[in-house]
This record gives sequence, structure tokens and C-alpha cells, in this order.
Amino acid sequence: MLELEAGPLRARVFPEIGGIVAGLDWRGPDGRVHKVLHSPDGATPSIAAPNLFGSWAMAPFANRAFDCVVDDGEQRFTVPKNSPTGNIHGFGWQAAWNVLRYDRGHTVLEHRRTEGPDPYRYRVVQDIRLDEAGMTIALSITNEADLALPYGLGHHPWFGCAGDTRLGMTAEGALVFGEAFRAIGSQRLAEGGPFASGPVFATGRETAWSFLDWGGTARIETPSTGLAITLTASESLNCPVVWAPAGADFLCVEPQSHAIGAPSEPAARAAAPLKRLEPGETLEGWLRIAPEAI
Repeated sequence: MLELEAGPLRARVFPEIGGIVAGLDWRGPDGRVHKVLHSPDGATPSIAAPNLFGSWAMAPFANRAFDCVVDDGEQRFTVPKNSPTGNIHGFGWQAAWNVLRYDRGHTVLEHRRTEGPDPYRYRVVQDIRLDEAGMTIALSITNEADLALPYGLGHHPWFGCAGDTRLGMTAEGALVFGEAFRAIGSQRLAEGGPFASGPVFATGRETAWSFLDWGGTARIETPSTGLAITLTASESLNCPVVWAPAGADFLCVEPQSHAIGAPSEPAARAAAPLKRLEPGETLEGWLRIAPEAI
């Protein structure tokens, strides 16, 4: 485990377990320590199943490849199964990452895939940096195969959610889901979509959105704890997923480069596809998480 520190912020990073940022804590102006990322006491990172806390990289695609299929209209192949419906979140979260650099408030991690039953061969770099106001994670994935392949990228932060937590963000469109998050089409959203006014998030039922053309900023406010979090991301990660099961004490806002199911579902691919990278070509993106007192 690596510990990062900058001013009032502390982070715990586990390179050997999926390169996960397992916790991000912030000491507010009144001295109280807030968990900026959802991180239950005693939670231990694992590569057996997706971690329901912290924040971790998704590569070489984000979210779901149903039935383990990757098909961008030019190539079709299968990837190893790691969930009941196929492959979820790619391979990075189940890999050990190498530490390329580490100092007080900064680390650079690398994950390489050099073998496997599918053609994916790539290098992913996470540059995780704390400053006194927040955490910035820069991501890049480079195609190291000898042929062009479809790639995606993203990060999966989990945030605490209470009964009064509000989520504010805008987007121009979203997927239309059929069964089990499989896209059957897309839609344009009026007036910025369902979270444009910053409504209370908790609804008593599962919430699931794969947004298109995001405004680039999401704000999570919980008056009962006095914490507000602003999440921003690069234009290359403008297809965020918002998800939480019914009654959960967390919510997810996941900046990513393509829609849910884009590896396998024609409707998702039509709305926001993976990016086809030539050998040696790189896809980049970044996200920033900044806390403040309210």
C-alpha cells in the first residue's frame, strides 16, 4: 500500500490490488475528517469481484462487454469472462500495477497486458496526484498490439450517499436500456437531464444512467455531513455512468470514454463507441475530485 498526503488530504493506494485508490480522506476547516470516497471501515481491496468503494481504473474498456464480446464493426473477438453477464470493467482492476514513481503526494502506476486469449496488448498509466485542494488522476492507454484495436478508458469512483445527498450534473443525451443494462437505443435529454436541478439522489429504487455528451462537472452535496464534492473530467471521458442500487449508502459517477455496453451492443456503439487505436496510438483522459465544506 502507498500513502499519499497533501495538506488536508490523505489517500491510500494499492498498486498490487488493481491500482485502486481505496480511500481519500479530507480534514475540513473545522477539523472534522470526511471520507471523500466511499470506503467502509475495514474494507479490504480484492480482485475477485469489483470493489464497491474507492476509485479504480477501467481498461481496456469501461463497464460491460456482454457475453464477453468485443465488436466495433470491423473486428469481433471474445475476452475472458469475469462476471455472470460476460466481462465487466476490463482487466486493469484485477491486475497488479507496477510503481513507476512515488513521493509524498504523487504516484505513477503502470499496468501492461502482454498475453491472453484475445488480441489486447496494451500499456495503461495512472498518474495519481494530490494537492491541497483535491486529487487528480490522469489516465492513458497505448495500443501495443501489432494491429488496430478498439479501446476505452474510465475510472470508477464511489461516493457516500445519505438521505439528503443531492447530485447535480447535466448531459445532452443518454442510452435507453432494455433488460440488464443492454442498450436498445439512445435519447436526447431535455433541459440537461434528470440531475440538472441537483435533486435529492435517493429514490428507493435502483438508479442507472449511461449519459452522453456530459457537461464535464458533477457536484455531490450532503448537508447532513457538511461535505460537497466536485467531480470534473476531460472531454475524452464525457460518457459518465451514474449508478446505485436501491437503498445503497453510496452512489457512483463514473467518467468514461464510451457508453455502457459499447464493446458488444450495436445501439451503444452507435451512440458512443470505443476508439480504434492504431499500433502505438494512445487514448488519454483525466478526472479530478475536490472536496469542500458546506
